[in-house]
Amino acid sequence: MDLINKERLWGTINDLATITMEDQPWTRRSFTAKYNEGREWLMKQMRDSGLEVEIDEGSNVIGRLIGTEPNLPPIVIGSHTDTVPNGGRFDGIAGVLAGLEIVRAIKENDIPVKHTIEVVDFTSEEPSEYGLSTVGSRAWSGNLTEEMLSYTNPAGQTLSEAIAYAGGNPSHIKNCKKEKGSIALYLELHIEQGPVLLRNNASLGVVTGIVGIQRYKVTVDGLPNHSGTTPMNMRNDALTAASEMTLALESVANGKFDQPVVGTVGVFNNFPNASNVVPGKVEFAVEIRSISEKAIDEVGSEFLSKVEEIALKREVKIKTENVSRSGAIVISNEIKQLLKESCSSITEKVIELPSGAGHDANQMSLLAPVGMIFIPCKDGRSHCPEEWAEKEDFYFGAKAMLQAVLAFSK
Repeated sequence: MDLINKERLWGTINDLATITMEDQPWTRRSFTAKYNEGREWLMKQMRDSGLEVEIDEGSNVIGRLIGTEPNLPPIVIGSHTDTVPNGGRFDGIAGVLAGLEIVRAIKENDIPVKHTIEVVDFTSEEPSEYGLSTVGSRAWSGNLTEEMLSYTNPAGQTLSEAIAYAGGNPSHIKNCKKEKGSIALYLELHIEQGPVLLRNNASLGVVTGIVGIQRYKVTVDGLPNHSGTTPMNMRNDALTAASEMTLALESVANGKFDQPVVGTVGVFNNFPNASNVVPGKVEFAVEIRSISEKAIDEVGSEFLSKVEEIALKREVKIKTENVSRSGAIVISNEIKQLLKESCSSITEKVIELPSGAGHDANQMSLLAPVGMIFIPCKDGRSHCPEEWAEKEDFYFGAKAMLQAVLAFSK
């Protein structure tokens, strides 16, 4: 019996994907009007499916199907509906809408499931304009601090104000914190965002672990001056210093560690950003990722030492801020086996692989056993307008996830 409605799943994915900014393809940034519009659409879909719907203090959207034994801890299926700028149409929403399709299938076919199932759209999984990612799942895990709530975007609005705009209640954010063991299982379906499944001709991937992510903000203060009258050997150029620091990160991350590690500078702001002014200030964001916590720490420590050396040599001042840390996780053998059996019941083309991207599952691992299933994406591309995945792959992924839910609930 085919429980997953392939056409309906594909239709909902495309309906939500088209709620985007007019001037940026497939863009639905967190804490914007389009983001709220997409979530209103999602909540209507949940209500129309007979789910209990709420927005919690962290502005997470939750649709709840009550189980036959409601005192048991729930199974949570989740992901996110925000995107990066000029992002893809499937990253995040696939997991939320696969969860919605799963509870629709269970409800329509009167399948008794002991555990309550919660489908969650976690707030702002992607790095936001406030310098923080996985905001909603951090609220659940207790890792959303008062300091983080005071982070501001370029316009000066605080993250606390943004959460309120998205329907949350930041002054009572602690009320949505979950205790370890209060969730039976967390599951997430996601496009791979890489080429491994394609290169192995695999239809489904069982995730073995998820990278940890360390983020820093570095501010370099030099001395702004006239570019024509200031000799090269008399400059305190913040931009050249910051550029050398960026190259230092590349050099450090290319070293040998116990596990592969990557270091990236993805945000770079130059002030006053004028062609005839020696740059006086630069702010840039640093990200270090690895499955190994040890490797992250080693790269971070060596990079910060290099920053100090460069600042001293170039006679500029620096400020480094530890913005956030998401710990690396290893999926338990029990959950990997559950997902492998579920995927193998759908297709023989199943492999195991780690995730080089971070997910809400990083935070959820502090609360419950977690599991992830990957589906292929065209050319392994993501976080770009060309991001694409096939209808059949979403269908396979949702079927496998449903099998996992039913098997776990037994």
